[in-house]
Amino acid sequence: MSAVNELNTRGSFRWIWRQLTSMRTAIILLLLMGFAAIPGSLFPQRNQNPMRVQQYFTDNPGLAKFLDRLSIFDVYSSPWFSAIYLLLFISLIGCVLPRTIDHLRTLRAVPPLTPKYLEKMEFYSVVATDKSSALDRAEAYLRASHFRVRREESSISAEKGYIRESGNLLFHLSLILILVGVGVGGLLGMKGEAIINVGDRFINTPTSYDSLSFGKFQGEGSLPPFALTVKSFTAKYDLQTSAPMDYTLTVEAANPVGSAPKTQVIKVNHPLTYGNTNIYLQANGYSPVVTVRNKSGDLVFKGAVVFLPQDGNLTSIGAIKLPDMSPQIGFVGSFIPTYDRSKSRGAFSSFPEVLDPRLLLSVWEGNLGLDTGNPQSVYRLDTSKMKRLGLKQLVLGESYDFGEGSITFNGYTPWVNLQIVDDPGKLYSLLGATLAILGLLASLFTRQRRIWIKVGDRVEIAGLAKNGAPGLEVEIRVLKNLLEEK
Repeated sequence: MSAVNELNTRGSFRWIWRQLTSMRTAIILLLLMGFAAIPGSLFPQRNQNPMRVQQYFTDNPGLAKFLDRLSIFDVYSSPWFSAIYLLLFISLIGCVLPRTIDHLRTLRAVPPLTPKYLEKMEFYSVVATDKSSALDRAEAYLRASHFRVRREESSISAEKGYIRESGNLLFHLSLILILVGVGVGGLLGMKGEAIINVGDRFINTPTSYDSLSFGKFQGEGSLPPFALTVKSFTAKYDLQTSAPMDYTLTVEAANPVGSAPKTQVIKVNHPLTYGNTNIYLQANGYSPVVTVRNKSGDLVFKGAVVFLPQDGNLTSIGAIKLPDMSPQIGFVGSFIPTYDRSKSRGAFSSFPEVLDPRLLLSVWEGNLGLDTGNPQSVYRLDTSKMKRLGLKQLVLGESYDFGEGSITFNGYTPWVNLQIVDDPGKLYSLLGATLAILGLLASLFTRQRRIWIKVGDRVEIAGLAKNGAPGLEVEIRVLKNLLEEK
């Protein structure tokens, strides 16, 4: 009885393994992973934008809790997405590796014997030629045409196009390599972003980032020890279209921190690299420089405040929050690098460079909500429970007295957004993608076929085109004409 149970158990596992490693299952899992990734593009993800996730909970508390139970805000690290990923990985390996081993054996094997009845094959014909030299002439032509030839006493069996299957297998093996690269990047990589004003210093520690995410096996101690001081940023724009022409960021970089700094230049698609860590120039904008004083004239705040661009001409919005004032004061602002105005759009920037700067402010009084424990964006101000004190448009050097104090528009400074990425799996993914394209091209454009020549009472020729690939008839006709030449 135990032997029967063991046999049944073993048979069940074999059946499950055959189903899992079938090409049909691999395709289904690949499509399923594509569908499973859709929520990651429809809903904000915690590792990318935790502020938007928090806002979603605020706007849709009931739905957000339900979606959170399904890991919709952590799609790519969710158990169900990981299960699909691992099953696809196992399925591809179990499907492709045995086929690869069999194909390698086939590459060393000779073509199959010539069939007994050639008249049943494709493009069968009888060749009017000298039987004594037919095989020699045919073999010379076939070898010159890169056929693999098997010659017997009275026949030749030739085959070519093995690279078609090689390309097919290379494509699927490359998919495995891509999955390995994605997995390595997800386990051992990191990605962070930081907005830095020109003149400020960035030290590669977790507290310096605006957003930062680590792989499963990485942590704060894995950050490389470097520091950057942003010395200058230059942007060039087309005067007619306002389209960017060139961005140049100059930094003084010290690696490790405390070593002698070196001047480095970062451009778009030309990052600064430390090992596997690349520092990319991702975006830019402006930070208005303001001074805020209370009713007594005491200095409350002075410095640059990052505003976020809203269009290609860098019309930017931001918020200034002053929790230390009594009552608390907040400003909702728009920075216009080159001022223009229309009835439909209101104030906007007509060019991304600073030619005629204006700072538009809305002043609010009330609880800023900074002591609730809920994270909130530094670039936006929740005014639902606040009282507006006034509106003002400022030019450079102008001040505005809003009753509880005053604010002065002192100037502006450019800022840059640096994306810092450590992805040790990207080379595997790049190599896999390159090999996948090569394998796909080889599979699509290679024609696999067999040709047989048999000498008996007469000289017979026929062929077989695998996968219905065209061109076999032409090759047989060429060979026939060659043999019939006097």
